[in-house]
Amino acid sequence: MKIAFIENWKVNIANFKAMDGKDKSKYIKETLLNNALYILLIIAVIYTYTKNSNFLGTGSIVNIISLTAANMPIALGIGGCIVLTGTDLSAGRIVGLTACVSAAMLQSVDYATKMFPNMKPLPIPVVILMVMAIGAVIGLVNGFFVAHFKLHPFIVTLATQLITFGILLMFIMTNGNNGQPLSGLDNSFKNFVTGSILKVGKVPIPNYIWYAIICVIVMWFIWNKTTFGKNMFAVGSNPEAANVSGVNVGLTTILVHTLAGAMYGITGFIESARIGSNTATTGQNYECDAIAACVIGGVSFVGGTGKISGIVIGVFVLRIIFAALIFLSIDQNMQYIIKGLIILAACSIDMRKYLVRK
Repeated sequence: MKIAFIENWKVNIANFKAMDGKDKSKYIKETLLNNALYILLIIAVIYTYTKNSNFLGTGSIVNIISLTAANMPIALGIGGCIVLTGTDLSAGRIVGLTACVSAAMLQSVDYATKMFPNMKPLPIPVVILMVMAIGAVIGLVNGFFVAHFKLHPFIVTLATQLITFGILLMFIMTNGNNGQPLSGLDNSFKNFVTGSILKVGKVPIPNYIWYAIICVIVMWFIWNKTTFGKNMFAVGSNPEAANVSGVNVGLTTILVHTLAGAMYGITGFIESARIGSNTATTGQNYECDAIAACVIGGVSFVGGTGKISGIVIGVFVLRIIFAALIFLSIDQNMQYIIKGLIILAACSIDMRKYLVRK
């Protein structure tokens, strides 16, 4: 892989040298525009470091990596929906629902306001399967309506977003809980997710980083080494051509959304322990960050384009930007504006690349 990269780099250099002045100027301009976000990131990192040297300290870097890992499963899931030229607005609410379910199933026995007082904490593997199943079922519903009723994913997932939020609100009112935060988590749960088996210096690395890495490896294998992954990209590129080629477009669409839902469930499980006190607002707007990360990482809304490595880079880049905003003491309200501009810029660059290729 390294040799191939070097060879490609040499070929690009040779091609650049062979260009005339006008073509070189155009090539440089295109390269700068296509990589504008990464260039701005480098500038932002340097500027933030000059203002606060702690930004690149060990603790800060581990924290950025930890936040990247926490948001990785939802981005991996929503990336598949984008490959199909769609999106998923229900992702954040599914994270919230599965986080609250995880917390309710794994509250400490002696916690005073335990939602289910007579129930012992369930085995962690059972809860993981439970929340993945909940997410997968909602994802299956999304995929079914998109595939069989030809509804736009925006409309379908907007509807399921509202339905899921309603279910979440009813759930946290269960058994006299009356909407109170679900906290008092069992130590085994907290240790499993936020505990640490390794340190960098004196800074512990939370366990959920390893779980995120497992998710990345599994999704990379699915996207690149399975027939399902090939079918997903075929449907995203041209569903009519894929159908003629023998690909079951409807089934592929349903499976992509179902897999995405399972990934949201994993995110909810991690967030439940990471946050420690879960409410109806848990997971709110998580889908926005995930969509932005995917687009930054090269998963195109025009369909059929994207890499798992790109999603990983996209999530990491977004987390660095958000961390920089905090280190620079940018007003919280202004941060929303900057996040919106990042999404707009990323989508604009993505569409521009598509129009240039076309």
